[in-house]
Amino acid sequence: MKANIKNILALMLIMLTFTCDDYLEILPEGEENTENYFNSKSDYEDALVGVYDLLATTYLNNILGEIASDNSYAGGENPTDVLDWQQIDDMTHTPDNGALRSVFQWMYAGISRANYIIEFEEKIDFEGKDQLLAENLFLRSYYYFELVKFFGDVPMYLDGRISIAQTQSIDRTPKAEVYAQLEEDLTTAITSLPWEQAQNGRVTKGAALALLGKIYLYQGKYSNAAATLDQVINSGQYELLTDFDTLFLNSNENNKESVFEVQYFGAEGGGFGCFQCVEGNIAVGFMGPRFTSGNFAPYTSGFSFNVPVPELYNAYSAEDKRRDATIFDIEAFVATRPNVKYSTGSEHTGYFNKKYIPYAESNAGDVNLTHSNNYRAIRFSDVLLMAAEAYNKGGIDDTKAKTYLNLVRERAGLSPINSSGSNLTLDIYTERRLELAGEGHRFFDQVRTGETASIDNFSDKNKLFPIPRIEIELAGNRWSQNPGY
Repeated sequence: MKANIKNILALMLIMLTFTCDDYLEILPEGEENTENYFNSKSDYEDALVGVYDLLATTYLNNILGEIASDNSYAGGENPTDVLDWQQIDDMTHTPDNGALRSVFQWMYAGISRANYIIEFEEKIDFEGKDQLLAENLFLRSYYYFELVKFFGDVPMYLDGRISIAQTQSIDRTPKAEVYAQLEEDLTTAITSLPWEQAQNGRVTKGAALALLGKIYLYQGKYSNAAATLDQVINSGQYELLTDFDTLFLNSNENNKESVFEVQYFGAEGGGFGCFQCVEGNIAVGFMGPRFTSGNFAPYTSGFSFNVPVPELYNAYSAEDKRRDATIFDIEAFVATRPNVKYSTGSEHTGYFNKKYIPYAESNAGDVNLTHSNNYRAIRFSDVLLMAAEAYNKGGIDDTKAKTYLNLVRERAGLSPINSSGSNLTLDIYTERRLELAGEGHRFFDQVRTGETASIDNFSDKNKLFPIPRIEIELAGNRWSQNPGY
């Protein structure tokens, strides 16, 4: 899918986050008029690729979900390296934090592109239109869910591209209303989506059901969550891979455990001047060790951000197969390769995120930004653990909750758990941390479950991130700020 981006660069120029009303009536040769664009099936398909394209920017959401949690330190070269990330790690971020503004802008850019299709969805008919529109609804729901996770109540735009005039006339929408819209959109999308797609990375029925189940879980709608997630579990489309060690290898992408996977492409190239333009997984290069010399193949060097804390490493038992597949112990690595040298960065712990460690590959420059590691956005093990939580916390069926939980533990080489009630709840929370460490879910899990005591400097205001100050100003100061900021 990423390789198709070059074919639609002209389209991308007209699918900006905001559109201006005073565009020229006479267009330069070779440019499309946005009002006369959707005239063929291929126009809609190219526009949908543009909506998918913004998934690449969620690398930032995922790395912040770890840095903000108790799983890792910001790291980097020094305490001011990417200061926006350091502030989030220290819980000193303000409404002027640039990383948070990027999340806000990029998610709304994806929403605006999705709304562009919705604005013209009735213009023509073609074979496969219902499925295309369903994929588009899923993607818009995905972007809105990310915004709600970060910011709570957010302005909701539904019918067309986002304009400056709209931002100055629409208030922040209560998150309950946003969730209700996402439930409606995903329910609609599910009916038109297939269980399997011919092209990797395309939205499936399983992906839409899993996201809907997650949205129910975040709202405490446990019966709805359990029933929805069970459809994914009972579909026969997914299974846990036997070997956790191979789960995150580049050669094992889009496997049977992947419910939804963000596709990254390393041959496009890119630079530091436009992160949202890069088709590679930017987070990967930022998270690698700072190797300096020696034979450190198959890995390559990185910028030492998002370093796991010793407490996370020690939370795994010695027999847990996930520990060494999740956390890269550089001292253990160097002990077997004495010619390997590395430099230590800020907050060095000796540990790195092995799930998204940079591998040496033929990626285009800047090579630190263009690694092709896909992001496993929703894994089958996550679905099992969400379903276990729903069955347990909803008081529905602890036996079934334990069955799902123990499937995940069994794959990790651990003995079954036989707790119940609130003790089982804590066991599920622990298992989510160990199973999903390094995948960007931890902070949001801690906030929604109230398990925030282990986050340094955390206070009640940090349950949400602040709305970027400049976005409030651009909206005519009509949006209120989140409490405490």
